Amino acid sequence: MTNSARSQDSPIRLGLVGLGYWGPNLLRVLAEMPEVEVRYICDHDDVQLQRYAHRHPHAGATTSFDDLLADDDVDAIVIATPIFTHAELASRSLAAGKHTFVEKPLAASSAEAGELIGTATRSGLVLMCGHTFLYSPPVRAVKGLLDRGELGDIHFISSSRVNLGLHQRDVSVVWDLGPHDFSILLYWLGQAPVSVRAVGRDSIVRGIPDVAFIDLTFPGGVLAHVELSWLAPSKLRRTVVVGSERMVVYEDGGMEPLRVFDHGVVYRDPQTFGEYHLSYRTGDIVSPKLDNAEPIALELIDFLSLIRSGDARPGQAELARDVIDLIEATETSMREDGVQIAVSDIRAMADGG
Repeated sequence: MTNSARSQDSPIRLGLVGLGYWGPNLLRVLAEMPEVEVRYICDHDDVQLQRYAHRHPHAGATTSFDDLLADDDVDAIVIATPIFTHAELASRSLAAGKHTFVEKPLAASSAEAGELIGTATRSGLVLMCGHTFLYSPPVRAVKGLLDRGELGDIHFISSSRVNLGLHQRDVSVVWDLGPHDFSILLYWLGQAPVSVRAVGRDSIVRGIPDVAFIDLTFPGGVLAHVELSWLAPSKLRRTVVVGSERMVVYEDGGMEPLRVFDHGVVYRDPQTFGEYHLSYRTGDIVSPKLDNAEPIALELIDFLSLIRSGDARPGQAELARDVIDLIEATETSMREDGVQIAVSDIRAMADGG
């Protein structure tokens, strides 16, 4: 039976490649979904493969990615492999007519991401990137506050994502942690920054930056500051959104992950210098009730829904490419000692402009 002939009532048959850090989490959730048949699990490490084959005996275990591509009954492929393999594996998956889910980031360059999006669009296939935080209840709650204008005009956003390790051997802290904050900012504000300025340092492994301080300027003047580090005494995932009417603190993993502060500053435009006056408003602090749904499950449900509906929704993949533009702009600025980089220039170079 071909993918196009698959009944809406039939389970979506998929293969998962990559059983390292994040793949097992995806496998756990997929295996619990009644509308899914995990037809294959794939990894080049046979020991790791057999470990999960024992837990999932109904899935075919293979070290060959070609086995997934050659099976016409496979509707989709989920890729959770190292970053530098994403573009090649996703390209081959799409070429074989498979809907494709790729863990973040979508590819190792904006140019590669653009090619993948083009292939998926021409083929009418779903291409989705696993920016899991976009499905987090606190992140979605902040999006709702912003869309309803409850925070007023946004002045700035400050984010810290730091911990002690784990150092990566092949990518910088920007490629490792940056996609989380960049995707959240793009989702919340609904637009890409105009420019990026960043500084960083390779404190431990030469040539692999492990700390970065990044400033982003958005249209309309909104500023965002992102701190990323593998060198901190404790783990911190904290974002502050400051608006003219209210302020929000989002702490991933905290007892109260979201707090809304009815705080602000009121400025009366003076007629004379002597009339200069500021008043500070301190109101309630509210911790909104949030859903307890697991973000990874929500994003996979979305992926499956897109497959069934035939809605490729290219905007999701485009956001994933915007994230890579910001990573490349950040690393360019870091290499050039903090010079301001226009994000549009990064996209133009990727497109051969």
